[in-house]
Amino acid sequence: MKRLFAVLAFASLSSCVIVNPGYVGVKSTLGKLKPKSYQPGLMTVNPFITRVVVVPTRTVNLEVRLNLPSKEGLNVLAEISILYHIQSSQAPNVIQTVGEQYENVMILSVFRSAAADVCSRYMAKDMHSGQRAVIEDAIKLHMDSLLADRGFMIESVLMKSISLPPGLYEAIESKLEAEQIAQRMEFELQQERLEAQRKKIEAQGVRDAQKVLAEGLSDEIIKWRSLEVLEKISSSPNAKLIVTDGNTPVLINDDIK
Repeated sequence: MKRLFAVLAFASLSSCVIVNPGYVGVKSTLGKLKPKSYQPGLMTVNPFITRVVVVPTRTVNLEVRLNLPSKEGLNVLAEISILYHIQSSQAPNVIQTVGEQYENVMILSVFRSAAADVCSRYMAKDMHSGQRAVIEDAIKLHMDSLLADRGFMIESVLMKSISLPPGLYEAIESKLEAEQIAQRMEFELQQERLEAQRKKIEAQGVRDAQKVLAEGLSDEIIKWRSLEVLEKISSSPNAKLIVTDGNTPVLINDDIK
């Protein structure tokens, strides 16, 4: 009796399968897949004729290390992360049409092709500069166009590290330094041009003011202003010696009291 109970208990436990969160289960009975995705939880199966294929629907980080071709024909060693997940409803179709080795069969194969195609349009230095995000997006879009209908969703393609060929780092640094020097010189030249323009405007202002003043000083105005000055001098209580031709007064000495 105890033996029978133990057998029944073992059979009962072996017929239960737990699907963890972030996964779905696909039943395969006698080699035939059920067209249904089983959500996380406890599943009961016949362990003799049925097995459960567990498929991740959470985000999976697939890390790849490979050489990427550049536009100038160089090989750039890169470490890249591919973030993807499988659509829950498409899990049976993925197992049916691709198999359980879907990462090698589909994702890696498509990635290598997409990465080589995209990177061959860019210079090696672009993979190490601000163009990196553009390259990542282009690879992701290329992969999406081939994998989305198959049940794979590519979330991101991240170029974690780039190893440029020997000597290229020095060339890039030299170019950046030359560009910085050129920018500094251009800034200084611009400052000199602005200063020259300021002086030119200032000189034009002085010239225009003198021109206006000269045009406004007619003989009549000069005589009138001279008479005003003579009147003010004559009203002073101090003794003055003034020489004048009747038009312009000249003060000889203003210390005489």
